[in-house]
Order: sequence, then C-alpha cells, then structure tokens
Amino acid sequence: MTEAFNASTYLLDRHVASGGGDRLALTGPHGEVSYARLHDRVRRTAAGLRRAGVQPEQRLLMFMSDTPDFVVVFLAALRAGAVPVPVSTMLRTEGLVGLLRDSRARFLAVSAEFGDLAADAASGAPELVATFGPAELDALAHGEPDDEVYPTTEDSPAFWLYTSGTTGKPKAAMHRHGSIRVVCETYGTQVLGIRRDDRCLSAAKAFFAYGLGNSVLFPLSVGASAILEPGPSKPDTIAERAQKYGATLFFGGPTFFANMLRAELPADALPGVRLAASAGEPLPAELYQRWTAHFGVDIIDGIGMTEMLHIFLSNRPGAVHPGTTGVAVPGYDLRILDDQGYEVPVGSPGTLFVRGASTATGYWSRYAASRQVFQGEWLRTGDTYIRDGEGYYRCLGRTDDVLKVSGMWVAPSEVENRLLTHEAVAQAVVVGAPDADGLDKPVAFVVPRTGHDVTEDELIEFCRTAIESYKRPRRVVFVDAYPTTATGKIRRVELRSTAERLLG
Repeated sequence: MTEAFNASTYLLDRHVASGGGDRLALTGPHGEVSYARLHDRVRRTAAGLRRAGVQPEQRLLMFMSDTPDFVVVFLAALRAGAVPVPVSTMLRTEGLVGLLRDSRARFLAVSAEFGDLAADAASGAPELVATFGPAELDALAHGEPDDEVYPTTEDSPAFWLYTSGTTGKPKAAMHRHGSIRVVCETYGTQVLGIRRDDRCLSAAKAFFAYGLGNSVLFPLSVGASAILEPGPSKPDTIAERAQKYGATLFFGGPTFFANMLRAELPADALPGVRLAASAGEPLPAELYQRWTAHFGVDIIDGIGMTEMLHIFLSNRPGAVHPGTTGVAVPGYDLRILDDQGYEVPVGSPGTLFVRGASTATGYWSRYAASRQVFQGEWLRTGDTYIRDGEGYYRCLGRTDDVLKVSGMWVAPSEVENRLLTHEAVAQAVVVGAPDADGLDKPVAFVVPRTGHDVTEDELIEFCRTAIESYKRPRRVVFVDAYPTTATGKIRRVELRSTAERLLG
C-alpha cells in the first residue's frame, strides 16, 4: 500500500509536533507568525475551503502578493487535497483571464491590491465559482479548525506553476506532493545548507518556482524563517528588509544583483547575509566579481526550471567557478546531447538534459509540448551547455530563440505581436543580446509602415502598457529590411550581433 504523504504536513505539522511551535516561521511588513500560529491558520483555512465547496484536485488560482496569506492559502489548499496555482501578479486582465480559463480554476484567491483587476478577470472566466478576497480569507482563517488532511501520497497532484518555457505560450507544469520534499532535501540541505537559524529573503516572488522554494519550501522544511516582501523588489527596499529582519540567506537573479550595484548601496548593506544564491539566467563572471567584491558576500549561481521545481545544477559554497553554473545537485543526473541525440565530448556544446525526482508530471493539456520537453526519464532544458575538464557546466545560451530576461521567459513572438498592433509598424523582429552587465535583454528591429512616423520611446512605452514591463524591448532599431538567408529566412544571428553592439 502506498504511504500517505502531504506536503503541507511535511512543511508544517512535524515542526509543531516536535516542540517547535514557538519558532518564527514568517516575518516582514505584515508582522510575525510563529509555526504554531501558522499551523492553526492553515488548519482553519483548509477546513474553510472545504466548507466553501473546494474539492480535492480542483484548481485554486492564487493571484497574491508575498504575505502570510499567500503561505496560508498555498498550504491549506495542499492540506485539503486541492491544487493551488500561484500565478504572476504582473499579469494584466487579459492574461489573468487566459490562465483562469486554461486551468479551469473554480476558485480564485486574491490580495487586496489586485481586487479590481481580479474582478474584471473573473467576469471573463465562466467556470469560476467564487473569489476569496481579504475579507473572505480572514473569515476562513478564523473559522472552526479540524485536523483533517486529505489522504494524498507522494505521487498525488499537488500544485501547478505556469511557465512559458520553450514555446512562449503559458503552460502549467503539474507537480506532485513528493517533489517538494525532493527539492528541499537535495538543493535546500545539500547545496544551500539551510539551517534552522536562517532567515530567507528572496527578490524573486513566490509565484515563481524559484521564489516559492526560497520563501516557502526551503525555510519551512527545516523550521527556519522567511522574510516576506509584498511589494516590488527594489534594491533599496530589499537592503532595508535584510537589515531590519536579519536576513542570513539572500536569493536573487543576475539582473537584480546588477541593479543593486547600480543603486550604489553601501558595502555593509547586507550585514547579516552569509550567502547569496542566483538563478534565472547565467551569472556573468565579471558581475559576480564586482558584486562579491563590493558586498563581501559569496554568490552560488545555479540553474533551475519550473518543470524541475527548483535548482538542479549549481555552484557550491566555497567552491564557486565564476562564469559557470557549477555541477549537478545531488540526486540529479545531467547529460549534454547533440542534435542527433548523442552525448557530446567534454568541451563540446549541446543541449542540456536533466533527470531527477522533482520533475513535473507534464504540462496540463499540452500534449505536443509535453512530448517535446519530457522525454522519458529525461527533461530537455532547451539550454546549450558545455562541460569542462573539471566537470563544471557553462551555459552558452538558449538552444532556441526564446529569451530569459530577469530570470523570466520572454517569447520574441509575444513582443513582436504587440509591436505589430501599432499602426506605424509594418514588420517587427525581436532578438536577445547581452547588455553592459552581460545579461540578455530584448531588442526590436522594426520596419516602419510607409507614411507613418513613430519614435523609439513611443514603441517601448506602447509595449509597456500591454505586456509585462520586463518583456519590453530595451532598444528599438528602425530598418528598411532584414538580412535573410537564401531561402528567405531572417538571419537573426546578424540582428543579434547588431543588438549586442547597441547594448554593450
């Protein structure tokens, strides 16, 4: 008989049962929450969700900022056997409607600041039964508790996380309850070395797989504390939170580390931080050297994927090779294959594949995409890597044209389609190129429509008003035509070279 396992009890109940109820679980601008109090709120909220009609394996979409309510709703849904689906709070109304419809969510949980947008989106989602705003969530958290835990196993559906992945279209990666324990006991304990006395602060938000691990899964797995920042992550804000709440582990991405240097924060801005972790996009060696020299805190760079839940390839504390992504996290296997599916020799480039027990079971309702990415025991990352003679892996970029900007996927087609809706744009091609910090950013090459005038700033702002800000092109280059191959295909490699000169 399969052993019962619920990720909510793994992350919470066992600490209370072992006498750790008085320990601090959550802190930040919304106050302090002990493990005992968090356990009580989760029990009450899970019971309330069941009374409200939430059934096992039904989706509960979470459009929520990083607050204790986010953690409560996520854990309560797991406890009740439902499937929480945290989604980006940077979405516009149309994007939220699309995810509500795609997930067929029956319930929506929303933070106060997103109430109006969520209400607009709810009107376009006919399968939605109820929305839980702050008042409803408070009522749930103060209802009668019970000790019922839905009888899940490690293989039971647990939660979904949306990713654009290699196609640019949002897809829900479906994760099991057991995947949470896997990432906590591989990267969390064996690489990050998280301890009970740690306080975790993440610039990446909890609706990302990376941020979810940093702010919820890892700290709760060992009885540590999470510092939750509900507002936008800005260098000065994060530094203030780190000092005020005593951060010891800091999680960011290369773009955020570069922004911290640009903000000219003092060298002692992170006084209690013993280690920083980076993911989302490759950390350039030069940026690593500048940041660590200024702040005196080491960074371990790694790579994770929403489909793998968290980091599976990483540098180690005290053994960082700048400019590389490190070596395989214990519990994961890696291989680099050429276009014919054969392993490449050391020092030769190929596509990185990974195998591990935290792999998602597939994409919701995306058969072709699942077949392309989930290949038997192995997952195709879509990244081009080489492995050096010492066994360290170095990223050479995306195998396809999809970009990773500020740790988030950007499909050039989405930006191109937005530009093409402008009356002055006849054609648009978007490519990625490294900026002065070595971080990839979108650059648009636009063929103007005859008889229309438009400026670079106008088109950048035009994109910003309809799509997430990080997707906007950093430069717009006006051209008469594009370089093409003999068969008429656009030579994106030439456009990338031009873009690199502009951003460098």
